[in-house]
Amino acid sequence: LPWFDGMMAANKDFFEKTGEPLFSSHMLDLSEETDEENIAICVKYFKQMVPMKIFLEMEIGITGGEEDGVNNEDVDPEKLYTTPEQVWEVYKALAPIGEGFSVAAAFGNVHGVYKPGNVKLSPERLGKHQAYTKAQLGCATDKPIFLVMHGGSGSTDAEIQEAVSNGVVKMNIDTDTQWAYWDGLRAFEAKSRDYLQGQIGNPDGPDKPNKKYYDPRKWVREAEKSMVKRTQLALEKLNATGKLGEGYKQPTPEIGTHECANFKSGGFMSEINPISIAIGAIVGFALAKAI
Repeated sequence: LPWFDGMMAANKDFFEKTGEPLFSSHMLDLSEETDEENIAICVKYFKQMVPMKIFLEMEIGITGGEEDGVNNEDVDPEKLYTTPEQVWEVYKALAPIGEGFSVAAAFGNVHGVYKPGNVKLSPERLGKHQAYTKAQLGCATDKPIFLVMHGGSGSTDAEIQEAVSNGVVKMNIDTDTQWAYWDGLRAFEAKSRDYLQGQIGNPDGPDKPNKKYYDPRKWVREAEKSMVKRTQLALEKLNATGKLGEGYKQPTPEIGTHECANFKSGGFMSEINPISIAIGAIVGFALAKAI
C-alpha cells in the first residue's frame, strides 16, 4: 500500500528524531479484501507500528451505505454482520505482536443517516464476539477486545449504550458532525440573511457595511460552535464526559500486565472507558476554543 508506506516512513523518520511517532494511531480499512489478505496486511504493518507505539484500528466486515466513493448500498445484508470467528482470527493474528489494536466489527452499520427502520443494528452481536474470544483465551475478563463502532451517526441512545456495554471504545459519527457543521452555518445565514446580500447596505441603513457578517471567520466559527455542541452530546451518550481528567490522574499500566497475557508478547491493555470519538470533519482547534 504505497500511501500507507509513506505514512509509516514519515513515522519512522519522526520517531528516530524525537522518540515518538508522527501519528499516534492509524485506521486501516481493508474490509473490501478477503479476510486472509486483510489480516495479513494488518499483521505486516502492525509489526512496524508496535515498536513506535502506534495504535492500529482495523476493520473486518463491511459497513453499508456510501462514503468516499465506495458504495455498499446494495451489498448482501449478511456481509454487514461480522462473525465471532472472524473477530477471533484478527485477535489471534495481532495479539502476539502487540496489544495496541482495535477491531471495527460490522453489526449492521451503515455510513450516513437513513429513515428509522431502514437500518438494523445488532450491537448485541458485539457481546458474542467478546464471549467467543474470552472462551478461546480462557481468561477471566469479559471484554478482552477493543471494539469500534463505525457508522454511528443516527444511532439511538439504546443502541449506543448497548455497544458501549459490549466493549466499544470508539464510535465514528462523521455524518452527524458534518450535519452539525452545516447546521451552524445554515442557522447563521438564516438569522443574518438581510446582512449578507451585499458588501454595503442592510436594514440598519443603506450605507452600513456588512463585513462582520460575511467575513469567513464569523460564519466558519458559528459552524464550529455547532459541531462542538454535537461533540459534547456524543461524549454524554458514550458516558465519557469528564473522564479525560480522571484518566490523567491514574498511573499508566505497564504493557504486558493484563490477565489474558498468554501470548509470547505479553498481555493486552486493561479495559478502558469509551473516551474517543472519530470525527472526520472536525477542525482541531474548534473544541479547544470553546472550552
